[in-house]
Amino acid sequence: MQRRTFINRSSSAALALALAPTFFIQEETEYSILELMGKEDIELYGKDINLRKEAHDAFVEMKKAAYKDGIDLKIVSSFRSYNRQEAIFERKYLKYTDDDGMNPTDAIDKIIEYSTIPGTSRHHWGTDIDVVDGYRKVDGDVLVPHKYEGEGPYVDFKKWMDENSETYGFFLVYTDEAKRRGFKYEPWHYSYAPLSIPMLEQFRSKNIASILIREDFYGAENFTMSFLRSYIQNNILDINRNLL
Repeated sequence: MQRRTFINRSSSAALALALAPTFFIQEETEYSILELMGKEDIELYGKDINLRKEAHDAFVEMKKAAYKDGIDLKIVSSFRSYNRQEAIFERKYLKYTDDDGMNPTDAIDKIIEYSTIPGTSRHHWGTDIDVVDGYRKVDGDVLVPHKYEGEGPYVDFKKWMDENSETYGFFLVYTDEAKRRGFKYEPWHYSYAPLSIPMLEQFRSKNIASILIREDFYGAENFTMSFLRSYIQNNILDINRNLL
């Protein structure tokens, strides 16, 4: 598989050299399926950061640079265990089916507009972040696209990330490309590519559908192999091409 460069914007030679060795070392790391599904404890770094070491260090450097430009990079969500993702999925499933009266299939389709099936979240890897500008005081849910557009409170944050995040190895995952399928546009979700690319490559080499079909949580009894294969192709793999 041809690799794309992670440092595709103007940056110092020192930073490029710092990121490149990390990638080549991590490419040879073997990750168990339990680790990739968030079912094993991993070593995480940083108060309120909770990322793998290399991703943590890159984020800290990016945060320092953003500070100088008046942006406070604040992580809303980073590592998420299988159990945590399971709780999110089940809460939404029960709300949609019990409270809103949706049939199970429609409820699952609604959930996977933004939330992953437990065991398939990129947040299981310790490489991905949902991030906002902590300087902005925002009412209600901060993770909604319109707050990053027009006159929204996170427009300056989004512009800064568009111009700088890739310098530090962080790429937007779910872009606003018109033909992209799967999860909806998430202008807050970034992935540390030097680690997450080889992790995704290993994850997609597993027979994920056959594993998920045996999982036991509310809603999973409605999964079919056809649905799971479509979910993997559209939601897991139809992402920013720089992360494949």
